Amino acid sequence: MTSSPLLILLLTSLPLLCVSIRSFPTTDDVISDDLFGFTESPDYRNGEHCRSDDVTVHIAMTLDSEYLRGSIAAVHSVLRHTSCPENIFFHFIAAEFDPASPRVLTRLVRNIFTSLNFKVYIFREDSVINLISSSIRVALENPLNYARNYLGDILDPNINRVIYLDTDVVLVDDVKKLWNIPLSHTRVIGAPEYCHANFTNYFTTTFWSDPVLTRTAFGSSDKTKSESKGKGKGKGKGKNPCYFNTGVMVMDLKKWRLGNYRSKIEYWMEVQRKKRIYELGSLPPFLLVFAGNIEPIDHRWNQHGLGGDNVKGSCRSLHPGPVSLLHWSGKGKPWVRYDEKRPCPLDHVWKPYDLYNRGSSQPLDLFQFWGFGEHGDSRYYKCGDVVGVPNQVPSLNRISNFQVIRIEFFE
Repeated sequence: MTSSPLLILLLTSLPLLCVSIRSFPTTDDVISDDLFGFTESPDYRNGEHCRSDDVTVHIAMTLDSEYLRGSIAAVHSVLRHTSCPENIFFHFIAAEFDPASPRVLTRLVRNIFTSLNFKVYIFREDSVINLISSSIRVALENPLNYARNYLGDILDPNINRVIYLDTDVVLVDDVKKLWNIPLSHTRVIGAPEYCHANFTNYFTTTFWSDPVLTRTAFGSSDKTKSESKGKGKGKGKGKNPCYFNTGVMVMDLKKWRLGNYRSKIEYWMEVQRKKRIYELGSLPPFLLVFAGNIEPIDHRWNQHGLGGDNVKGSCRSLHPGPVSLLHWSGKGKPWVRYDEKRPCPLDHVWKPYDLYNRGSSQPLDLFQFWGFGEHGDSRYYKCGDVVGVPNQVPSLNRISNFQVIRIEFFE
């Protein structure tokens, strides 16, 4: 009999368009009771190998009261796993008319992450509100979802490269590895690409039946709906578009500004208002502009879809392969499911990064080890249990976010 590794694991609770905010309020700002439930993050500092003149990793995220809990968990996960946390700089984009004012959110972030390098920008929602059309899910119509379209205008002009992250992600790897991925030739963005997806589904029949629209998007007059079926690639003379998720992107803002990509995205939003060519909010315009011409990044950097679909938000399992970033795209969000006491198995991976504990009674005494059964079955273990790792596990990096106490081999 061949030896198989057994692990003992322990899950522990870890304690334009805009103006920017550089100082903090002293009076008159009212903070909702719901915003007082956050605990202070551990103070993550650079190790001895980090130098003050090392490259700064710039990360852009939105910041609002509705998704604040997710944003805080995402930031915490970045700091927890990066090798040089003091070399990370966060650019937060806050809505002008959020129930919690940008100044309140700024003060809150500073109270939670006392040594964090960050800046908050106020996004003028009226710059995009007239371009937004109805979507399959109301949450997708939030103007702040479109802030990534304007990063080239919002961020300081000396910022030429940025990682954009959605608020419903956690990293279990060093973000510097993602930052160091080169963008070749004239490519403006890099993201995991999924050519097995049916690209046809992201646009309406109105779009696919209009040869002018398909030619404008993909550079081929014979691009048709039928040609975009199968493995998700078009077979025309122009680009071969594949689906990618805009929740994790490495962006070259210098090329973005020079290419005036903000206007190219806005063009498709204007077409959408007139002809209804898609259903999914802020994602399709990016696909129409960039699909087929992005830098493909390893899928480990966006294990997306963990929030289920846009209607039910049901539980989902991981895609095959190693994991560096988990993304709860879809309707279901882990903090909501925890509050409703119905978390999905993978929500337990998100929970250690959650710094909100006001009134929380959810114990961290369960953890879902990846289901490797034939049908992706899920199995639960208490912390400290001995967990058998099947032979088909491709890499122990899949569980690097948990503390491995010891590895033993048994016959």
